[in-house]
Amino acid sequence: MDDSILNLIVFGVISWTTLFLLARKLFPNRSFDFCNRLVSTIHAILAVILSSISVQDWNCPLCPLASRSSHKQMRALGVTVGYLIYDFVCCLFDKQVKIDNLIHHLVSVIGLGAGLAYEWCGSEMVAALCVTEISSPFLHMREILKELGYKDTDFNLAADVLFAVIFSCARMIGGPYLTYVTLFADNPILIKAMALGLQLVSAFWFYKIARMIMYKFSKRNKAKIVHSN
Repeated sequence: MDDSILNLIVFGVISWTTLFLLARKLFPNRSFDFCNRLVSTIHAILAVILSSISVQDWNCPLCPLASRSSHKQMRALGVTVGYLIYDFVCCLFDKQVKIDNLIHHLVSVIGLGAGLAYEWCGSEMVAALCVTEISSPFLHMREILKELGYKDTDFNLAADVLFAVIFSCARMIGGPYLTYVTLFADNPILIKAMALGLQLVSAFWFYKIARMIMYKFSKRNKAKIVHSN
């Protein structure tokens, strides 16, 4: 791994932490989770932009497969590794530690870190970055809206549905295809294992999101029946 990328990761951890502390200062009456989600939203948008910029050929976004990573790809991955290290530590200080979230972060750090260490399979890695982060702003919007007082409103339901649709398309359509090409390309075994692990985590989350959406609509229909009576 190039020293400049290692420095970028360290700088990233410091920068994301500083941004979180600034959010805590600006919004003293908001929760720890609220401020962390503001930082996470900024990262998700930046990650999608950087991964899009690093695509070498939009006629074939995954080309070239199993090849040496470009500097733009390494930079996009380095920014996200720095964020994931920050967020992993942040999750440990939250009131409710979510094991599935910690596992996701751990798998992601190891996978992206391996890609940076090998300086290989950049096309697959930035595609995975885009697939995993494109739905994240809507995920955080759901929780931010709840803290702002919009829980159980049409606005919050719209955010729930939008998140579920984008997550499902990205993780359960784009994700399996990306996992397939990564597994059957000439990539290191650790990269293949991380790709499979990330897809399994995505499938678990898809199951939880599907249940959440069904519950939301069921609750909404019951409320309508009560009001009509």
